[in-house]
Amino acid sequence: MKAVVFRGPFEVSVEEVDDPRIEQPLDAIVQITTTNICGSDLHPYDGRAPMESGMILGHENMGTVVEVGPGVDRIRVGDRVSVPFNIACGTCRNCNEGYTSACQRANPSGMPGAGYGYPKMGPYQGGQAELLRVPWADFNLLELPQGDDFENDFTMLSDIFPTGYHGTEMAHVRPGSSVAVFGAGPVGLMAAHSAMLRGAAMVFVVDKEPDRLRLAEQFGAVPIDFSGEDIEQTILDATGGQGVDCGIEAVGYQAHDHSGQEHPEMVLDNLVKVVRATGAVGVVGVYVSEDPDAVNDEAKKGRYAFNFGAAFEKGLKFGTGQCPVKKYNRELRDLIIQGRAQPSKIVSHELPLAQAPDAYRRFDQRDDGWTKVLLRPAA
Repeated sequence: MKAVVFRGPFEVSVEEVDDPRIEQPLDAIVQITTTNICGSDLHPYDGRAPMESGMILGHENMGTVVEVGPGVDRIRVGDRVSVPFNIACGTCRNCNEGYTSACQRANPSGMPGAGYGYPKMGPYQGGQAELLRVPWADFNLLELPQGDDFENDFTMLSDIFPTGYHGTEMAHVRPGSSVAVFGAGPVGLMAAHSAMLRGAAMVFVVDKEPDRLRLAEQFGAVPIDFSGEDIEQTILDATGGQGVDCGIEAVGYQAHDHSGQEHPEMVLDNLVKVVRATGAVGVVGVYVSEDPDAVNDEAKKGRYAFNFGAAFEKGLKFGTGQCPVKKYNRELRDLIIQGRAQPSKIVSHELPLAQAPDAYRRFDQRDDGWTKVLLRPAA
């Protein structure tokens, strides 16, 4: 089969590789119809998350089941499915408590949590390919309506739509809430969309890229261009000096200012400034425990020196961590089917797998208009 293979920083190629096969009784093989390039894929692409050469990339996947192991009894060949980026066993303590993002069995390294085609998340190959092996298929796969309706919407169910929603859950967004989302990348836009679905009265989205800020407006949010506006003053003026009820961090450890200088603590500091006392912050932007290329020695060791003292004085609540996709994907699927949610608004490009190397380059460089890339292995 053909697949997008990581060969080193800024180097991916489309290669012929071995087809995946059933390895365990609970496995399934999915023929991929749509697989996305995610902002998290840029961490290994940029060399900021060490990955072995030869790994197939891709953790945002959907398709059709073409083979199942002898122990699979719910999923059937021919089912159209969404594949959560979390790989979870379904039986450990964390899975039983709903934390499929921290499965205690799936990652052979012993770290909590496993996923497809990503550093430190186990040996599992990714789905930017024609076929994908899915462990514990009965537990992990989400069934979708047959056909090809909502393909561009459903493909967001594997990661970014639930992740954006998870940010709103951790930030305690309620009807009437005011919300500040930092980052208008795909996850930040999904957080803004989710906040509106949850009944937020006012949503601000902070970024500096014009194409992304225009998309934020399409979801009913108020865009703030931090390259030309004072974020804190703009939000305080709009909220009667109180600040927002809720904040969502959708940027992560590679945050940088309008000049391109990296400041890993920048977004957290701004959230502490603009969220009102006793408010809540949901952090879904990725932070890592080790980053050899960080701008300072503390950040290299995963220590991020944001203004925790002010956060303590304000009594802010923080939620962090990867999204347990299965907690949300069924409900979000049904919102799509009923026309309430349209996550596909962010899609900018639909390309054959062969164009993945150029797409990675353009997405990484933030070329204007390259907001969300979908790859079609069958094209």
